[in-house]
Amino acid sequence: MATPIRKAILPVAGLGTRFLPATKAVPKEMLTVVDRPVVQHVVDEARAAGIEHFVFVTGRNKGVIEDHFDRQYELEATLSERGKYQLLDVLREETLGPGKSSFTRQQLPLGLGHAVWCARDIIGNEPFALLLPDMLHKPRNGKGCLARMVDAYKKTGGGNHLAVYEVPTDQTDQYGIVGLGDEVADGVHKIAKMVEKPKKDVAPSNLAISGRYILQPEIFDLLATQERGAGGEIQLTDSMLKLAKGQDFYSVTFDGAIYDCGSKLGFLMANVAYALDRPDIADTFLPELKALLAKV
Repeated sequence: MATPIRKAILPVAGLGTRFLPATKAVPKEMLTVVDRPVVQHVVDEARAAGIEHFVFVTGRNKGVIEDHFDRQYELEATLSERGKYQLLDVLREETLGPGKSSFTRQQLPLGLGHAVWCARDIIGNEPFALLLPDMLHKPRNGKGCLARMVDAYKKTGGGNHLAVYEVPTDQTDQYGIVGLGDEVADGVHKIAKMVEKPKKDVAPSNLAISGRYILQPEIFDLLATQERGAGGEIQLTDSMLKLAKGQDFYSVTFDGAIYDCGSKLGFLMANVAYALDRPDIADTFLPELKALLAKV
């Protein structure tokens, strides 16, 4: 039986330069999609997949993320006194309970691989999930992306799993791309090849890694000795390629919508998509949106 996936790493140390000046004082992960910070949406996805402990790899000026997931007694007392119990329930539901979160610093901007390595002592010798908070995965129906990955992980008896999705063939040089081997379950394949940002004429497919991973703890030893790669950073993909020589990697195809909230376009599209999915505001938002588009 595969070891359960209990812990998740969320790298939140990025500077968010593409959103300056908004991110000068506010972490990019705290920018809101409708009325929830981006990072809250990602935590919600992970909770639905059974994650019990969240490891945030932070940087300077990111303390507000820790505050967001903590209790705020004054606010709770005020809401209670004013009889706003529905809002109070929402706040309590989104608070991470005692011992359910850890925060560790990535003191130098050395890339995703280095951020993952910074969480090694908290994760320990067990498999873990890795979720990139910039990437929102909105399912068309049913289970979220990580929940589907956990199901696939159980079916295969363990291993390493990467969520993938189709990208335009002329954009493969912007992503980590996988080549597929045998199908082992519906939408789950063995990965035969992983290539970082290949040109379209040499790309093994148009399936890109979408920012959701389940990895075995042996990755930490490889990251500890991993030389710097592209951009002078410690690249997670480089260590995954080494790990793949001795362990199986599987792809889990995600067929929902993915929004890169690290880009302005993706962030705006996410706000529209999530607003239209909200029964409390969709009926009034949609006519306003149509009216605005009619003027363009």
